[in-house]
Amino acid sequence: MPAEWEPHEGTWLAWPRNPGAWHHKLEAVQQNWLEIVRTLAGVEKVRLLVHDLETEREVSRRLLAAGTAMRGVSFLRVPTVDIWIRDYGPTFVTRRTGDEKVAANSWVFNAWGEKYRPWIQDDGVAAQVARFLKVPLFQSGLVMEGGSIEVNGRGTCLATEQCLLNANRNPGLGRREIEQALRDHLAVEHFIWLGRGVAGDDTDGHIDNLARFVNETTVVCAVEEDPADENYLPLQENYERLQGATAQGGEKLTVVTLPLPGRVEDDGVRLPASYANFYIANDAVLVPVYGHPNDDAALGILRAIFPKRQVAGIPCNSLVYGLGAIHCMTQQEPAVPSE
Repeated sequence: MPAEWEPHEGTWLAWPRNPGAWHHKLEAVQQNWLEIVRTLAGVEKVRLLVHDLETEREVSRRLLAAGTAMRGVSFLRVPTVDIWIRDYGPTFVTRRTGDEKVAANSWVFNAWGEKYRPWIQDDGVAAQVARFLKVPLFQSGLVMEGGSIEVNGRGTCLATEQCLLNANRNPGLGRREIEQALRDHLAVEHFIWLGRGVAGDDTDGHIDNLARFVNETTVVCAVEEDPADENYLPLQENYERLQGATAQGGEKLTVVTLPLPGRVEDDGVRLPASYANFYIANDAVLVPVYGHPNDDAALGILRAIFPKRQVAGIPCNSLVYGLGAIHCMTQQEPAVPSE
């Protein structure tokens, strides 16, 4: 599995259309989505899942009205329940030799531990994308989501115990069996296990809200600065684990801390807002922001890390109502590697 900063053929997204998921936020979420696609279409191809021809026409019209460069936008008519293609869509892998240089993994998607049964319908999306691209599809049989893993493209995988070792995914499998399945399907060889995720995260601690590789030996790690906050202790433990960790060759990791955007709520319910849920595109980095003073600090940290990419803040107060943000709603398709 290539690292996210390696060249992309394009980015996959799914149009938000389910009022049962978004309620009164749906129009605001659609506006966020249009802005994200507009930004991505300026730097790489964008492939969009839409429910049907009528939806495709509506989305095309709205993208054009938003000033999107449509020459790089294509559509695939695949009905989806929700937008979180990172979790239910394909996870791509590559190789440098042979006729088939890109393939897709399909994990078993059980709607984050069977929390939302109607969402399990999205389990078939990965196979439809692979058929469209005419790439091999590997059915792993492992119950998990794409947002639960993070790789450096050279053999190291980050994950959390709270998610991948959770009995609501693979109750018959332990750490050793999970690691072997990931070796088989991602060609990773070295694992760094963190503990728990951020408060309000219904995914049981997805890594993409916590810690992200930004090069082969550097990880940005979300931390909470307020000792009284419920996120303080679990995120400190994750930070300490990373400080003691190494990459696959034994190199000590460089760990860069990333603040949290305070307590983001809806009707008094805490939402899993984190700047770590950014997405690295070919020439851009899209970062969720929340109208908090830490927005500027987080953007400054990521601009220093990615000086050759445009680092854009995207308001995500509406998106995070659905308990996810930019990384959760995108999935990179890697470029075909050269021999």
